[in-house]
Amino acid sequence: MRRVVTGHDENGRSVVVSDGPVPRSREFTSLPGWVSRLPWATDPGQPVSRAGEDPTPKVTSLLPAPGGTRFIVLTFPPESAFADPAFDPVAFDREQRADSPGIAELIEPDGMHTTPTVDYGIVIQGEITLELDDGARTPLSAGDIVIQNGTRHAWRNLSGRPVTVAFVLIGTERDG
Repeated sequence: MRRVVTGHDENGRSVVVSDGPVPRSREFTSLPGWVSRLPWATDPGQPVSRAGEDPTPKVTSLLPAPGGTRFIVLTFPPESAFADPAFDPVAFDREQRADSPGIAELIEPDGMHTTPTVDYGIVIQGEITLELDDGARTPLSAGDIVIQNGTRHAWRNLSGRPVTVAFVLIGTERDG
């Protein structure tokens, strides 16, 4: 995946300051096909960098503080990968916690989780199913968008093929 970052030169003119692969990208060894990418992040009150300085190396939590953002692109392998006898859930959990601190700790054994964020999700490629608290399942395919309003949910790839979804997480205050 290619990431292009703009900024400004010494005269204040807009320029491309970075053009290349997403530097914070991880292909999980514990679950082949699971790929996590963090193309960009902002923290509350963070000014726009005139030089396009990359904030991603400094991110210590994928869960943004209120007013912060995280742009995450995930590739999910088919759900059947979790049933493969070679799948090691302990190793996967360890990799998740290393790659996705702040969010990984919120994921329940069945994949359900709740974050204090508003998430904008866009299915880039493939098909995925959004499962909610009440058991309702909503299939989504390439081009579909979902607005996640801090609700308990899980993502299920029932398609048999990899699916890639881009998420923008916006940190909010939890009400009640």
